Amino acid sequence: MQRALSVSRTTGNKSTFPDWYQAIVREADMAELSPVRGSMIIKPWGYGVWERIQQTMDRRIKEMGVDNCYFPLFIPLGFFAKEAEHVDGFAKEMAVVTHHRLKAIDGKLQPDPDAKLEEPLIVRPTSETIIGDAFSRWVKSHRDLPLKINQWANVVRWEMRTRLFLRTSEFLWQEGHTAHADREDALASTQQALEMYREFAETVLALPVVAGEKPENERFPGADNTYSIEAMMQDGKALQAGTSHYLGTSFARAQNIRFQGDSGELEYCHTSSWGTSTRMIGGLIMTHGDDDGLRLPPAVAPRQIVVVPMLRDKPEDAEVLAFGEALVKALNATFALGEPIRALLDTKAQRSAEKRWNWVRRGAPIIVELGPRDVANGMVSFMRRDDLRDGDKVKSQALPKDEFIAKAPALLAAIQQGLFDEAKARLDANIHRDITTWDQLAEYFGTGADEDEDGGGGAFKGWVRAAWSRPTGEGLDAIEARLKTLKLTLRNAPMDQPTTFAPCIFTGEPGVEEIIIGRAY
Repeated sequence: MQRALSVSRTTGNKSTFPDWYQAIVREADMAELSPVRGSMIIKPWGYGVWERIQQTMDRRIKEMGVDNCYFPLFIPLGFFAKEAEHVDGFAKEMAVVTHHRLKAIDGKLQPDPDAKLEEPLIVRPTSETIIGDAFSRWVKSHRDLPLKINQWANVVRWEMRTRLFLRTSEFLWQEGHTAHADREDALASTQQALEMYREFAETVLALPVVAGEKPENERFPGADNTYSIEAMMQDGKALQAGTSHYLGTSFARAQNIRFQGDSGELEYCHTSSWGTSTRMIGGLIMTHGDDDGLRLPPAVAPRQIVVVPMLRDKPEDAEVLAFGEALVKALNATFALGEPIRALLDTKAQRSAEKRWNWVRRGAPIIVELGPRDVANGMVSFMRRDDLRDGDKVKSQALPKDEFIAKAPALLAAIQQGLFDEAKARLDANIHRDITTWDQLAEYFGTGADEDEDGGGGAFKGWVRAAWSRPTGEGLDAIEARLKTLKLTLRNAPMDQPTTFAPCIFTGEPGVEEIIIGRAY
């Protein structure tokens, strides 16, 4: 039977992974390009996934003692100028507002020369500077610390090469910001956020990740330490799915965030920031999708069970609809994965087969097809999206109605765990530890000439985990330049490290930790 998706991940030995990814976004009705170059319109099904991410993560953020708030979209340029390394890191991506009014000049609408702003405004690329300004007013003594806030917002980074969900000029995210009395407390908060991201990715998104510290050249601009969770996509490339930064006192010094300690002296706060974005949806697609479309983990599926009634404009249609309504009502009153099941009766005026494949492409975890014979026998016929086919044949199961309702929580839990186990097996099998020298690394990855400019395409290679000596400065710059010739990057040094290390893969000097090397999005 023909696949539901118009594009396959591979054709023979040729990877069509980038085209396959775009086809899922389009045919699963997740998002589309907007009239503004590089921006996207997130459609209801895609936004439904984001809402699930937002709702389930927000609970975890609040459990960390963090309160939500909101800060302005526009940030005065001068706020960035106070932190030179920070502004250098974002300068090429900033969108700048210079005027507040338009005027018809020579028959064309143009910025009004008389409406030029006294100070340009930056459209928020991140909020460390404006939140730091607020912290400088909110923090007076050690009794105000720790201060922990988060905001769900949009940000703008003027990207030159864009791809829906993975890299767009405007995207949605959350950003947490904290201030502390000392380094130990701030660093603990930074690592707590990292662990929250790891647990969330693995238990909610069914996305196995490697949590670790970024090397010096990959740090957030102005940070002392940056940590990340890295996920492996089905083409073997890495996706940075979340980051957490210990900012030291540099932002506090720039924004004058000080508190009066027990001694009465003013001291600078230690701060942190951490964030994830709609990029996680891109990671979901590239980790769990197949040649029939998206496969959503039940924890983030807007609809976990979709009932498709097979209507034929006959008198028995009323019985089918009534059976379906009762089934959905019972399912929605049943708990799975700690929440009420999200079930839907799809009554749209489409042919049943079209509706079924529509939900297959969208990745609904369980799809029920309900016909007159099912109703007469009190049965529920269904497909599991994680286990859709036996070869080219679509697999279908049937259970009595009450038994299906009783087993639905276990079915959804099994789908959630199965998707994680499948992705975890792929991750573990494709982290290579037997490459120990630069020559072996270069031979294994080749020239990288088969990659496209955004990391897509090319042969599956996975990652290399090797010892390194943690070089800095010019030594690290030279390594980065060599890696670029192979289109490789240093991803992170995993938190779980061995007790002894081989020689550094780059310098031959004694290794001090192991680091992940790979191609990335």
